[in-house]
Amino acid sequence: MILMKDIIRDGHPTLRKKAQEVTFPLNQEHTQLADDLLNYVKFSQDPEKSEEFGLRPGIGIAAPQVNQSVRMFALHITENDELLSEVFINPKIKSHSIEKTFITSGEGCLSVDEEIEGYVPRYARITIEAKNASGETFTKRLKGLKAIAFQHELDHLNGIMFYDHINKSNPFAQIENATPYERVTVSED
Repeated sequence: MILMKDIIRDGHPTLRKKAQEVTFPLNQEHTQLADDLLNYVKFSQDPEKSEEFGLRPGIGIAAPQVNQSVRMFALHITENDELLSEVFINPKIKSHSIEKTFITSGEGCLSVDEEIEGYVPRYARITIEAKNASGETFTKRLKGLKAIAFQHELDHLNGIMFYDHINKSNPFAQIENATPYERVTVSED
């Protein structure tokens, strides 16, 4: 089980490395990692488990955040009564909208303890491809918070932090061709 002490913090070199592709079939370590990542985001959103284990709420977590430099992350998001609860292995964006979006309250990250204000531009809609733990390839079309979270986690696999996207001279500058995303629940990556 992943606990807060297992999550590396901003400044750790693993967070800035490009993660390695995962080979199939998964070895025992990668199978366990996939389970642990998904369980973290599920447990962190459960008020009882979150309190019991001292977990910061998150909707996504990437393997590099637990010092495993492999291309794997988990998302657990309910939006518009639709649940996305999945491990994405060797994920990629196949296509994306021209339209952008951003969370009006900004993004957060389990590896970043301080609040960093500013708009993080993301594609509003994406079509993605990834493998599941069984090695089966799947594609999904994502929009809204699911698309934003996917892009946030994919950035972790490429050594990019969310704040790298914030306009340094004007963090709240209007983003061209973007529709703001209003966040209804308080949750972090």
